[in-house]
Parts: sequence; C-alpha cells; structure tokens
Amino acid sequence: MAKFDETPILKDPAVEGVLPPPDIREHATAQVRCWPSKEKDTLAIDLPSERLPDWQAKAIQKFGELLDKNKALRVFMDICVRCGACADKCQFFLGTGDPQNFPVARAELLRSVYRRYFTPGGQLFPGLNGAADLDETMLERWYTYFYQCSECRRCSVFCPYGIDTAEITAAAREIMASVGVSTKYVTEVVAKVYETGNNLGIPPLAWIDNCEFLDEDVEEETGLPIRFPVDQEGADILLVPPSADNFANVDTMIAYGKLFHFLGISWTTSTYCNEGGNFGLFLNYQNLKKVNNRILEAARMLKVKTIIWGECGHAWRAGIFTPTLSGSMDDFDPPYPYHISQYVYKLLQAGVFEGKLDKSANDHLVVTYHDPCNPARAGQLLDEPRAIIRASCNHFIEMPSETIREKTFCCGAGGGLLTDEVMAIRMAGGKPRALAVKHTQANYLATICAICKAQLPVVMQYWDVPVEVGGTLQLLTNALKF
Repeated sequence: MAKFDETPILKDPAVEGVLPPPDIREHATAQVRCWPSKEKDTLAIDLPSERLPDWQAKAIQKFGELLDKNKALRVFMDICVRCGACADKCQFFLGTGDPQNFPVARAELLRSVYRRYFTPGGQLFPGLNGAADLDETMLERWYTYFYQCSECRRCSVFCPYGIDTAEITAAAREIMASVGVSTKYVTEVVAKVYETGNNLGIPPLAWIDNCEFLDEDVEEETGLPIRFPVDQEGADILLVPPSADNFANVDTMIAYGKLFHFLGISWTTSTYCNEGGNFGLFLNYQNLKKVNNRILEAARMLKVKTIIWGECGHAWRAGIFTPTLSGSMDDFDPPYPYHISQYVYKLLQAGVFEGKLDKSANDHLVVTYHDPCNPARAGQLLDEPRAIIRASCNHFIEMPSETIREKTFCCGAGGGLLTDEVMAIRMAGGKPRALAVKHTQANYLATICAICKAQLPVVMQYWDVPVEVGGTLQLLTNALKF
C-alpha cells in the first residue's frame, strides 16, 4: 500500500488548528475504488443486480424524484457560489491532495448533471454554464469520488450557506443504486442484517453462544454474576449495540454488562435485531428505513420499556430519525431515541455514582477523546462522553480545538468506506486525526463509534501514533467500585 505525502498537516503542534492543505496532485486517487456489489446481495435488498439497459434515463428520473422529495437538495444544487470555504476542510483532500476531493469539486459532479437536465439553461444550451451529460465518464467519476466521501459533514460546518455535502453524496449514491451501480461492502452489510439481524452476518445461535461465554468469562474474572441476556421478554432495557461490540470491541460489551449489573436493571439484546448500525444510511432511503424499523419491531416483540442505542456512530445518526422513519415511540420511556452516553450522563447528574468511582483505576492512562462524526455533528453528543471520561479518569487532554467537537475530523472509514480495497483512502483520510492525537501524547484514544474503533487502531499504527483505542464506557466501569 503506497503511502501518501507524510508532510505533517499540523505545521506547528504548539499552535492549535493550523491545518494548511497539502500539495495538489491531480487524479491522485482516481484509481482507488470500491468493489462492485454482488447479485446475491442486491437481490436481497431490492436493488437491480446489474446496470439497467436504460440506466441514463432511469438515473435522471430518480434524480428528479429526489429533487421533488428533498427540497433541501434542490437548494444545495442552486446556492453554492464555489467560494472554496470547504476546500481544505475535507480529511480526504488533506490526506491525498487530490483536488477532486474538495467537497465543492465532488459536489460539482452532481451539480453539473443537475444543471444539464433540471435547469432551463442546461436544457437549451447544454454546453454552457458548466452543465454536463450523465454519460459513462461521469458515472465512473461519481462511483469513484462519491465513495471517497464518508458523509462526515465537516465541510458543512464551514460552509457560509450551510450546504450539507452529505446530502449531495447520499443523493448521488441513491441514484446510482437505483440503476444497478453500488458497492460490495455496503450492499453486503445491509443484506446480512436482513438474513441474520446484524451487519457481521452472525447467526442468532452464535450471538447467544458468545453472550453465554461472556457470562462465564466475566464472572470468573470479577467474581460477580454479571449476565449478558438475550431475548429476555419484559426486560427494562433493550440495548441495541453495534454487533462488533459482541465480537470485536468486547471490552465495550463487557462494560454494558457491568453497568447494568451495578444498577440492578434488567436488560437484553435481541437476536432479531442485535445491530444498531444502519448501512442503509449510505445506500438509499428505502433500506435506511427498513433497517431502522427492525429496532422498534424487536423492542415490541420483547415488550421492553426503554430502547438504548450503544456506542456506534452511524447507528445514532440513523437512530435520531426513528420517530420519522419508523413511527411513534410513545409506548417507550423515553418516547424518543436514547443513547447510552445520554443515559449514563443523566445518572452522573443524579449522583448515582457518587462515591462509587475510583478514578485512580485509570491512572495508567492519559486519555484523549475522538468525536465521531455522526454523534458529534449530527447527534450533538459532545459533552456527555467527556463527562463520562472526566468522572472516570484523572488524566484527560483534548486535541487541538479545530479538530474536535463540531469540527471533528472523521476517522477516515465512515460512510461505507471500511473496506480493504480502499485502504489507501482510509489511511490518507485518517491522517489529520492521527496527527491531532499525536499532538496530545495520550496513550488512550476514547470514542463512542464501532467504525472508529475498527479504523483508528490501523490508522494510528500506519501514522506511527502509539495509542490504545477503546470506548468511554469501559473507562467508567474500570473505575466502578462494586
């Protein structure tokens, strides 16, 4: 895997927020593409299994439908003045130097087609006003560069008009998917949810078996009868974690169990829906809604009182739309989406952990916090994770101010990019975050996103940043005195 320019982006580590752009290298990542989807997966999720013969006409028709349904999208097509405020804000441009990864340049791939087919000028004078046909060359550029965007929305924070570039990327992907052009990783993941209840394709019996293993292992380690219940009807809480928590980020799964045991609250996961992550968000509205519906279906099957979303970024991005996507939550308490960080923060404020946390248990750690894009910018989970860390640790240091909270950098693998064939993009996109972490000299990088927990260890190793990556909840339960 070729390394990209290793010139430090943080020109002077002592000065916060200095992020000059790298040297521009035309077409630097033009050949880095996701693998195309497989027929077995697209058929399972109601998408064409190959490109439609009349794909151009169908794509323009779909584009028109999206413009009619999403008024914001039409506004975003019309109001950009190409001021360039977003140009150096994208981690994929900062990492690769490819000018097509300017957010405005990427969006222009869709806008030029919009001007051609949906404005009077483009219809009457196709060669004027930057209009462009949706031909084979344009479709290839769409497929390449709209899958070099993680829909992180950092550029939108700096846009003087508030243009949400993620909406533009999402629209381009939905148009492509409708005519049979989609990626293997995203379609495969969505198909697995419908088949097994989770993104990883873990069968229900394997989920149950691993929870039973955790029962035994954690009790042996702690001497406490900490349980990891599955399909427990009438439990107080349905936890909807990312499935990776039960098989990869096991410390986070153990932390859930320890927390609920300490609180004396009954909880459960569901074999029907043991996945909070929603890759429909990166594909099309139909699958976004269908995947999300399963959460409420599982909660009603098990007759639980409360639904809590676990430590996953895009799970929360999709989850906050639940009342719109999936209908009323009035039969739950609270009657709206509820994140584990919000739940714990409320307990901290109520004094539930008063005298029960020994912060010195984490004194071997110097902790910094990575705001995942979706919880931070879309879900406004900014203070809650930090409160959990501060309640659990004596040594917490923030990264440079221009790289955190609403201005956070993406880990480099969100938006359906966590796949090996675009590893070069992932490592380049992760460079700004890696350098900001290196600036802190922390040895523990906390976050509340499963994609980030999968991506960041690889990124930190690639950019030579010696830091452990983990969740926030495990810091709390490390300090918890039972």
